[in-house]
Amino acid sequence: MAGETFDVVVIGAGPVGEVAAERAARGGLKVALVEHERFGGECSYWACIPSKALLRPGNLLAAAKRVPGVPVGDRIDPAAVFARRDWFTGKGDDSGQVDWARGAGIEPIRGHGEITGEKEVTVGGDRVLTARHAVIVCTGSVPSTPSIPGLDTIRPWGSREATSASSVPPRLGVLGGGVVGVEMAQAFASLGSEVHLVITGPRPLPRNASFAGELVLAGLREAGVVVHTDSGVSQVAAGQFGTELTLKDGSALVVDEFLVATGRRPATAGLGLERFGIEPGRPLETDDTGRVSAVDGGWLFAAGDVTGRAPLTHQGKYGARAAGDTVAALATGAPVSSEPWSRFTATADHHAVPQVVFTDPEVAAVGLADARPGSADRVVDIDIAVAGSSLHADGYTGKARMVVDTERNVLLGVTFVGQDVSELLHSATIAIVGEVPLDRLWHAVPSFPTISEVWLRLLEAYGL
Repeated sequence: MAGETFDVVVIGAGPVGEVAAERAARGGLKVALVEHERFGGECSYWACIPSKALLRPGNLLAAAKRVPGVPVGDRIDPAAVFARRDWFTGKGDDSGQVDWARGAGIEPIRGHGEITGEKEVTVGGDRVLTARHAVIVCTGSVPSTPSIPGLDTIRPWGSREATSASSVPPRLGVLGGGVVGVEMAQAFASLGSEVHLVITGPRPLPRNASFAGELVLAGLREAGVVVHTDSGVSQVAAGQFGTELTLKDGSALVVDEFLVATGRRPATAGLGLERFGIEPGRPLETDDTGRVSAVDGGWLFAAGDVTGRAPLTHQGKYGARAAGDTVAALATGAPVSSEPWSRFTATADHHAVPQVVFTDPEVAAVGLADARPGSADRVVDIDIAVAGSSLHADGYTGKARMVVDTERNVLLGVTFVGQDVSELLHSATIAIVGEVPLDRLWHAVPSFPTISEVWLRLLEAYGL
């Protein structure tokens, strides 16, 4: 089939592409959604959803053990955990996502999409889709593999292999102290693996406030993870009894599986972007409406990980809403405001990107992790020690930080670390996005006895 015409062609049917397509369709446009793997994308089958399904049972068991009188065992059942994970991922069956697309007025098209001309996408080499108004690229990201001698002699795990595993390796090596590394290290430790986590610095999560990495490091060790700090893997070899890892200090480990979790890069290769002067493998830089800056004519848009902006599903969907709404408005001649905080701009990418690390303890952070260099910003750190946290768990240990712009008297960043702090994060996000003055925030009275009373303690520590 050739010569099909749509108003918009979206490449990539993960959560970001689905949202971009749905917003454009909601605006009255005829939309094609192209996907070469599974509709629903990385998040649904190999990332956010399955990883949290693997983490939750271990975190719940640890939480139950912190409250006397709760009858719990000492282990979780891996088979039941994997079965529940499979229920959430539908065992890879994406027919429900395809049905959703059709129900939303979107035409799902399977195959690899390549941009072969202005407003033109060729699928599978011979099916040509022409877009009257825009092409939106939402192809996500792929793992970055480090150059380690011998790595090509084994079959290492990436995040996909970890989240889709159907058995528990007796010994698991993990390289990388980012979110994937710490979450999967803790998940498999709770499932019964002997886990060795190798990180390059003194603590994991180096992009977060330092106390976040310190508390997560303590939590990992309490969960039984052996953490090799200030280290790395210098060589890999397939041995008689497993995969042999040589660490930077010369010591050796033998593991049954080796998870490489050293970051991701935008999935821009194979899209034909070199035709428009864009180097494959590089992020698609966009303005806040999602328009790709390097391509003339204003017809190419992008959202999500592929832009290199904020590689998080929720933030990508936010950018997709802006891009989809912008394309729909332009197509119908409606006005589009590119001013900050309009419905057509992903302004929060620059100010308030929330993220949760679902370890035990959790890390929930939004905005800045520390004061801006040379600024008058003030950092307030306190322990999470309120009635709500004491009731939540015996021996509750947590910390909170807020970064304040003292000249404008508003929050720039908030970090919480502790058990079940993720549900505190949206209030912090609202305060930052809304630029709520601290003297007004003082009147947002937290309920007693909840962990959210930490907000009162932060403001009191600031001097209110």
